[in-house]
This record gives sequence, structure tokens and C-alpha cells, in this order.
Amino acid sequence: MGNSLQDQLLKAGLANKKQAVKARKAQHNKQKLKSSGKAVKDESELLAEKALAEQAERDRELNRIKQQEAEAKALQAQIRQLITLNQITDRGETEFSFTHGSSIKTLMLQTEHRDALIKGQLAIVTLRNEFAIVPAAVSDKIIQRDESLLVLRNSADEDAGADDEYADYQVPDDLMW
Repeated sequence: MGNSLQDQLLKAGLANKKQAVKARKAQHNKQKLKSSGKAVKDESELLAEKALAEQAERDRELNRIKQQEAEAKALQAQIRQLITLNQITDRGETEFSFTHGSSIKTLMLQTEHRDALIKGQLAIVTLRNEFAIVPAAVSDKIIQRDESLLVLRNSADEDAGADDEYADYQVPDDLMW
């Protein structure tokens, strides 16, 4: 039966005599090793095992990437929630200018919020190209998750007024920089 298939392949031109002889020898050697009790693996079995191993490795890599993407989405959701729950939405009539990248931005704030920003009690963060004002403690939590979202946070220096030689002079309320 096996020879008839080989004969058919030879007649159809799908194999040559050299390939037929090589296949017969490989089959004979396999039978010989099998009868002696040694484990024999065919090339196709080895290739199949190798393909399965490679597929498993690709699957592990894809799962790792999906896990990282899920973690990044969860992190962004946490940041969004921190900002939306803690942002100060009250706007006022006092201008507050700050730099963002290479441009100067201006927000209209209430005077007490402007003063709190200057003292470092409040901070400005960005979310989807919009600026939000949040308490300094919330900005610390946001910085832990994604430092690039912080736009402005002044340091709350208590000793800054001690060295100020102009501390005794009153600054007019209508003075704008």
C-alpha cells in the first residue's frame, strides 16, 4: 500500500525517486527505533510542538499587553474621578495667568482661589486639554499616578515672607501683572 502511494506520487510528478528513497529510509529508521524501545519523534511532531510553544509565547505577550492597557485605563479613570470629584468650579473676576508649555494661559478665578494658588494650597491640572483647579493634596495623588498632568503647583514656603524686604509694603488690589 505504501509503495503504491509512492508510485502514484512518482507517476504524477509530485515526487522524484530521490525523495521516495529518502522517505522509505526515514520510515524504516523510525520503525527500527520504535522496535528497539526508543522514543521517536517525527519532524512534523517537532515542528508542531515548536509552533505550539511559539503560539503560547505570543499569547502570553498579548495577555501582558492587554493587562498593561487595562491598568492604564484604570489609572486614567482614577485620575478623572479624582479631578471631577475635587475640582473647584467657581469662577470669578480675578485673572490668573500661568504658563502651559510655551504659551501663557489665563483663568478667571475668585480672589481667594487665586491667593490659594499663589500660596500653593491649590494646584492646576489638565485633563483632556481642559484646566482644573484642585486642592494640593489631590494634586499629590494625581502626580503619583501621572506626573505629566500637573500644570502648576507653587510650593507652600512658610519662610518666604521672612526674607522678603518688601513685606512691609502693601500691594494695591488693582495691580495686574
